[in-house]
Amino acid sequence: MPKPISRRKTKKAVVKRFKVTARGKVLAPRAGRRHLASSKNRKRMRRLGKAKVVRREDVCHVLESLPFL
Repeated sequence: MPKPISRRKTKKAVVKRFKVTARGKVLAPRAGRRHLASSKNRKRMRRLGKAKVVRREDVCHVLESLPFL
């Protein structure tokens, strides 16, 4: 019986939270939009709706968890 080849699995939690663009940037949603929205102004809520680019230091951790992207 042959020995199975070990492969890295994709972390499904990371797939749900991050998106990798065609040029390799990693995007993540912004925090702070779920509740207590009445105390935040409309401009702030609009900005929170857009994705942010993940910092260079953290990109390697995200990409380690996404071996097939």
